[in-house]
Amino acid sequence: MKESFSLDALLRDNIRKLVPYSSARDEFKGEASVLLDANENAFGSPYSKNYNRYPDPLQHSLKDKLYEIKGVPPEQTFLGNGSDEAIDILFRAFCEPARDNVILVPPTYGMYEVSANINNVAYKKVNLTADYQLDLDGIAAAIDAHTKLIFICSPNNPTGNSIRRQDMETILVNFDGVVVIDEAYINFSKQPSFTKDLQEFPNLVVLQTLSKAWGLAALRLGMAFASPEIINVFNKIKPPYNINQATQEIVLDALQGVAQVNDWIKSTVAEREALTQALIKLPQVQHITPSDANFILVKLEEPRALYTYLVDLGIIVRDRSKVELCEGCLRFTIGTPAENALMLKAIAAFYSVVED
Repeated sequence: MKESFSLDALLRDNIRKLVPYSSARDEFKGEASVLLDANENAFGSPYSKNYNRYPDPLQHSLKDKLYEIKGVPPEQTFLGNGSDEAIDILFRAFCEPARDNVILVPPTYGMYEVSANINNVAYKKVNLTADYQLDLDGIAAAIDAHTKLIFICSPNNPTGNSIRRQDMETILVNFDGVVVIDEAYINFSKQPSFTKDLQEFPNLVVLQTLSKAWGLAALRLGMAFASPEIINVFNKIKPPYNINQATQEIVLDALQGVAQVNDWIKSTVAEREALTQALIKLPQVQHITPSDANFILVKLEEPRALYTYLVDLGIIVRDRSKVELCEGCLRFTIGTPAENALMLKAIAAFYSVVED
C-alpha cells in the first residue's frame, strides 16, 4: 500500500477548515408523521406523485444497491450530477486557483480542461504517444510542487483504447497527488476496473457513470469511488441535495436490470466488431483504433465533407479531425444494427459519389 500520500497536505486550506451546510435531512434521520423542519410545502405537489419533501442528501438506498453491483462500500461512493460534478469538486477541493496545476493527457475528455479553466487552475498537457498510451517520462517531467491532480481516461475518449494498466499503476505509486482514472466506458472493456484497488492506492479516485452502458444519460448520475476520507471531502463540498428524488427513484428501479444491461453490452461489443470489419474494407478508410468503448475512432479520407454529408442525412457522428493526434478522424458511436447499417450505406454512397 502507498505510504507517502497525505490527503490533509493536498487539500486547499479553506476546504480543510470548511464546516459543511447542515440540511434539515442531515439533522433528522428516520421516520416521522409530521415534518415541520424544512419549510417544505406540506400540502403536496401539483403532480400525480408528491415530490414536496427533500430527498436523502446522501442517497443511502441508491449507494446500497450500487454496492451490490459495483462491490464498493457506500462510504467509498459519491454520487453526482453526472461525472462532471465530481470533476468540478476535485478542482475545488485540491487546487488553489492561480497557483496549483493539473496534468492532462490529450487527446482526452474535454471537460477536464473546461473545469480547469472555470476554476482558474493551470493545466499541463502531456500528449499521449502515437499509439495513444501514456508518456511516462513526459508526465514525470511535468510534475512540480504545485501539481495536485492527474486525469487519465481509460478506455480513452475519443480514441477508445484502454491505457496500459502497468503505466497507470506506475503513476499511482510515484505521484503524491490525486490520480483520477475516468472509467466511463469500462463496461465495454475486458480490462478490470480500478475500483478493486482503492485499498492499495489512497490517492486514487475512480469515475464511472450510468450514462453509457446503463442507458441513463438523461438522468445525469455519475459516480466517484475513493477512500472514505476523500469521499468525506466530496460530501462537504457538494450542494445539500445534489441528486433529486425522482432521479434516485428511477435509478434505483433501473438498477434491477443488470441482465438487460449485460445483454446490451454484448450486443454493442458485437456490433463494434462488425462495424469495424465493414469499415476497414473501404479503401478510403486508413485506420481504425482498436476500441474498448462503445465507439470507434476512424481515420478516413475527406472527414469533414463526410461529416457534413451524414448530417444532411440526419446521421450525426462526431468530427474529431481537428483534435491533435486525431487528425483526419471521425468518431462513430455504436448504434443498433439498423442504425449502423444505415450509416454504412451512407458512407459507401458518399465515397462512391466522390470517386465518380
